[in-house]
Amino acid sequence: QIQLVESGGALVQPGDSLRLSCAASVAAPPTYTTAWFRQPPGKDREFVAVIGRSGSVIYYGDSVQGRFTISRDNVEKNTVFLQMRSLRPEDTATYYCATIERLSSSPQLADVRDWGQGTQVTVSS
Repeated sequence: QIQLVESGGALVQPGDSLRLSCAASVAAPPTYTTAWFRQPPGKDREFVAVIGRSGSVIYYGDSVQGRFTISRDNVEKNTVFLQMRSLRPEDTATYYCATIERLSSSPQLADVRDWGQGTQVTVSS
């Protein structure tokens, strides 16, 4: 089991950008398929984006496609990033990163191997 630590959450205004980071406790290699999920207040946790171990395979949830970009730095930090643009109030949620056992286009909660503790993103004017 590895430790995942998210950072970068903040209170921002609609239309703003924000970048989240997820750092793994182990140095690369090995690397892990890593996903971002989010849980809006009072709602279920949902898939946001996933990136494969090499970074060449990426999938996004429908609600963030075209606005969010997932990437990773495997060289030194084994860190996964989530660049969020054109933020909307409905993006308000706690964002979690997670390692995934098997890459798919829409990872489910049951596919998660390790969870981070979460970072809060609030989009409000």
